Amino acid sequence: MKDLIIFGNGKIADVVFYYAKNECNFSVVAFTADKEYIHENSYHALPLIPFSEIEKYFKPDDYSMFIAIGYQDLNRLREAKYLAAKKIGYEIVSIVSPLSKLPSTVKYGENCFIMPPSIIHPEVEIGNNTFVWSGAMIGHHTIIGDNCWLTSCTNISGVVKVGNNCFFAVNSTVGHGVTIGNKCFLGANTLVTKNLADNKVVIEESSKIFRLESEQFLRFSKFTDL
Repeated sequence: MKDLIIFGNGKIADVVFYYAKNECNFSVVAFTADKEYIHENSYHALPLIPFSEIEKYFKPDDYSMFIAIGYQDLNRLREAKYLAAKKIGYEIVSIVSPLSKLPSTVKYGENCFIMPPSIIHPEVEIGNNTFVWSGAMIGHHTIIGDNCWLTSCTNISGVVKVGNNCFFAVNSTVGHGVTIGNKCFLGANTLVTKNLADNKVVIEESSKIFRLESEQFLRFSKFTDL
């Protein structure tokens, strides 16, 4: 296993660094980011080097890289950096916690991040550069495309096909056998039971604010008596 460079110096990089170091036994030696986002020379007590200069200090033949940035622009920013690192020649690894206990028939590509406790059934296929956050569920024989993001408690039923560059917010649910096109956005608490074409957005309205304020509600409901 080659020593690892993490692309990113934000909150996502913090989470990835924890799992890479503490659960996946990677030796992380440096961080990198675009120069305009670097304001210090180190991150987590490791060198933080502009991406434009990274290969001067850490040669692609000797180090691997993971792109640890978020879902901006339906994951297209992370996709662009992933492709840029590959073009330079870095080996792009995935960071999959062993605590996820993936079945042996699960397949995943490069630059995937799978955080425990996720529930992934046998015969699932996950493309390149896809992130699966804690508590997400992916049902059997489902195919997830490249550059997707499944937030915590996303529920994807069995035999689902998801295109590229999709985003699934907290508690979004996709029914059995549904096909989701490319570049779709599913908001929090949404339920999709019919196929979605490319570029579709599904959102659920926020719950209405109750007419009583909290102290009035407590007195009215006798909640504190329970």
